[in-house]
Amino acid sequence: MYIYNRSITITMDTMDVKGQASVEYLLLALVFLIIIGSVTVPLINQGINDSLDVSHSSDASAAINSIANAIGVVSANGPQSVRTINIYFSSGGTLDYNTVNGTIEMPVALNTNATKVIDASVPNPVNFNSNLTTFPVNNKTNYVVTVTWPSGNSPINVNLATS
Repeated sequence: MYIYNRSITITMDTMDVKGQASVEYLLLALVFLIIIGSVTVPLINQGINDSLDVSHSSDASAAINSIANAIGVVSANGPQSVRTINIYFSSGGTLDYNTVNGTIEMPVALNTNATKVIDASVPNPVNFNSNLTTFPVNNKTNYVVTVTWPSGNSPINVNLATS
């Protein structure tokens, strides 16, 4: 009977060692997953923020270049000409005519708390919505832009209205 008890004891000890090894592997895998997660989640968040910055900047650039092109067409066609376009701004800000540089520009807020100024040159002075040199742009809004040039010695009027 003594030998029988000893063989059971040996068998139980072997099973305990195998179970302990399995638990250790599971804990090691859990620690590895925690380390990988703590490294990759901030990288993913940074990638998302960077792609949003590029998206907002490119949307603003496309809108501002469309306005500048419409101003160029109206300027080329001469006084009394009109051009209407549709544009989209994904981020808010202030559309501005810079009299020193002869550009229309808009600062775009980035996720890094910095600001990127998007601008485009225009051939003539510009007024936004009747004698304003600045115009507040709403976030995620479509605009119908009407560009008119009433007479040869007046600025080109850019009228922005939500659609």
